[in-house]
Amino acid sequence: MKQFLDQDFLLNTEAARKLYHEAAEACPIIDYHCHLSPREIWEDIRYDNITQVWLGGDHYKWRLMRSAGVPEKYITGDAPDEEKFQKYAEVLGKAVGNPLHHWSHLELRRFFGYEGILNAKTAPEVWKIANEKLRSEGYSARGLIRMSNVETICTTDDPADSLEYHEKLAADKTFPVTVLPAWRPDKAMNLEKTTWPEYLQQLGKAACMEIRSFADLKKALHIRLDFFAAHGCKLSDHALNYVMYAPAAEEEIEAIFAARLAGQIPDAEAEAKFKYAFMMAMAGEYTERNWVMQLHYGCRRDNNPVTFRKMGPDTGFDCVDNYAPSAQTAAFLGALEETGKLPKTILYSLNTNDNAAIDTILGCFQNDTAVGRIQHGSAWWFNDHFDGMSEQLKSLGALGYLAGFIGMLTDSRSFLSYPRHEYFRRILCRILGQWVEDGFYPEDFDTLKEIVTGISYGNAKKYFAFDEKKI
Repeated sequence: MKQFLDQDFLLNTEAARKLYHEAAEACPIIDYHCHLSPREIWEDIRYDNITQVWLGGDHYKWRLMRSAGVPEKYITGDAPDEEKFQKYAEVLGKAVGNPLHHWSHLELRRFFGYEGILNAKTAPEVWKIANEKLRSEGYSARGLIRMSNVETICTTDDPADSLEYHEKLAADKTFPVTVLPAWRPDKAMNLEKTTWPEYLQQLGKAACMEIRSFADLKKALHIRLDFFAAHGCKLSDHALNYVMYAPAAEEEIEAIFAARLAGQIPDAEAEAKFKYAFMMAMAGEYTERNWVMQLHYGCRRDNNPVTFRKMGPDTGFDCVDNYAPSAQTAAFLGALEETGKLPKTILYSLNTNDNAAIDTILGCFQNDTAVGRIQHGSAWWFNDHFDGMSEQLKSLGALGYLAGFIGMLTDSRSFLSYPRHEYFRRILCRILGQWVEDGFYPEDFDTLKEIVTGISYGNAKKYFAFDEKKI
């Protein structure tokens, strides 16, 4: 029987072990998409206990606890932190098959040196060990990042953000990690939201202008794009239901915009036309700046109206949406290519049924401007488990160019989430090692190590044009 989570965890062949320990393990981390707070990094916050750093804001863990019937007071409520930790430990001990069981134990080992198993019985011991560590030197936000061998972090930032903490971090030469903003203009695009008119005022204030038309909106965003670029931004991120193709004349878009300012919520057709025009405009801006465009889709958000009214978004009530219409994704990219405004693009779908569609769409738009100019993003959110990662890697390998893949991201709000990169790298090496074992690929370790280090680190560094020095 194989030991749980030993040094060769998930590495089931000699080739896999060789690739991981000799190539992947030591690679620095480039976390090109996350939801860490630049303010918390700048302030170098510390945590009083493991509940605060581990359970606060982590809707993965919240969903698991709810599924096990834990009362909300122990999840997001007012129960004492130690009791919340105890409840999570009770659930985790039985979370067989859930990636949280792996992630949580990797985090306990890598950050706190705890080699045992967390469950109801061991929770008091782990609570004490972890909290003692958190009080020691090097266990601040920056210390945890350093401990994880992180080289670059891209946060998620609204166009109206002042980026003041990015400025401070860029000027701080004592912190060796590059922290860059990433452009997330969802609030400017989502005109169906009741808060959209109010947001336009906020964006206009940041751009020092009034926004009364779609042309004004594009101008304001152009101004803020220049501001983000001056702060080292190199990529955007968009949350979409799906990638739409709904062309309309500029006059019609202006009419939709005017009607919305007058208080009329658009119907589905008008909403699609506006969002398509918005995305076309943004993609053109990214192309001019040589930015990367990330498109996250296939998620249906805030499904429980009762909890949404109480708790708001991003609290663990989202789900996988229906598969995305690949014809519209291809048509959108084709329209951009035809106008010469298709930037480097990463496509992520939350629905694994879209894997093959994405991987075949990629091949229609690749060229010599970049290796993997159009990328199939890493297995995302509900898919960043063993099977989800394996399926994404195998699909990309079968239908595209796996060696050019830019690898893993955390998409996390926690400073303890970096072992997810280790989890991904072990799965990658397992797959490649098994292919060698089965005779599907030659025992060419020089080439295999080059592939592994590229996917783990080098490809992302080159793709995003990240410099080794801080901005």
